[in-house]
Amino acid sequence: MRITNVRIKKKRYEVDGRCMACQFEAFERLLNINNVPYRERQEFFGFYNLTMGQSAALTMPEIHQKLNKEFCRLTNSDDLYKDEKTQSNQLAKVLYDEWKPKILSANDSFDSALRLSIAGNIMDYGPSANFDVHQTIDKVMASKFTIDHSLELKKRISSAQNILYLGDNAGEIVLDKLFIETIHHKNLTFAVRGAAVMNDATMEDALEVGMNEVAQLISNGSDAPSTVLSQSSPAFLDAYENADLIISKGQGNLEGLINENDPRIFFLLMVKCNVIAELLEVPKGSFVVYNTSIEI
Repeated sequence: MRITNVRIKKKRYEVDGRCMACQFEAFERLLNINNVPYRERQEFFGFYNLTMGQSAALTMPEIHQKLNKEFCRLTNSDDLYKDEKTQSNQLAKVLYDEWKPKILSANDSFDSALRLSIAGNIMDYGPSANFDVHQTIDKVMASKFTIDHSLELKKRISSAQNILYLGDNAGEIVLDKLFIETIHHKNLTFAVRGAAVMNDATMEDALEVGMNEVAQLISNGSDAPSTVLSQSSPAFLDAYENADLIISKGQGNLEGLINENDPRIFFLLMVKCNVIAELLEVPKGSFVVYNTSIEI
């Protein structure tokens, strides 16, 4: 059920020229990795320029969705980051085994599991192929959240009848699983992408890491690297509308939902680029637990 009697602090997200440059670099890297021939490269960059010309009517996730489909068509591939996702899930399973006893014995298991989940957001092949998840975990465990609405999140979890948890990246979802185990809510639904895009988690990834053991699973029905409500399946929209609380992981989901200004949504993420840093008015590299209806 939607909450309507809450004053919302408006945040507007629009496509920035720096996002376009980031997309160019990401796909140029993929072109090199896949040894795409010159003719197909030129064809792709022609499509890239055409798509960027439509950017005023699209969000960044929708732009990436179009570029991803064209790249997959040219390279005859349906999952550009399959190997990276497998590696991320395997790495995160090791972290899960290492950290579960620490979480269970922590003075504040909720806070520790929340921090570990947010640290997992670094496992992202979009902005950069280089990340150090161990270093990120150490940093988030020792840092203050730059925006910290975690106490309100904990309060809302305890009173929510239905929780919808929006997953982001493969690997990261293993640490989300540990957080969900810590929450221990009987009516929690975990959502994944409808098809492979970037290294975002799909139903295959969720089943691989055993997410079905701790949550109900649902696909959002879209192959955008985000939650785009206009493209989502009826089943997902039903779960979305009936959630009392929505936990949104990562920048991609924030880009898709920040303009909704929905007080049910808590955004959990590491701020990995200057565009999102400026939107949230925090330094790049910040760790954030953010609800638009709460004053910063």
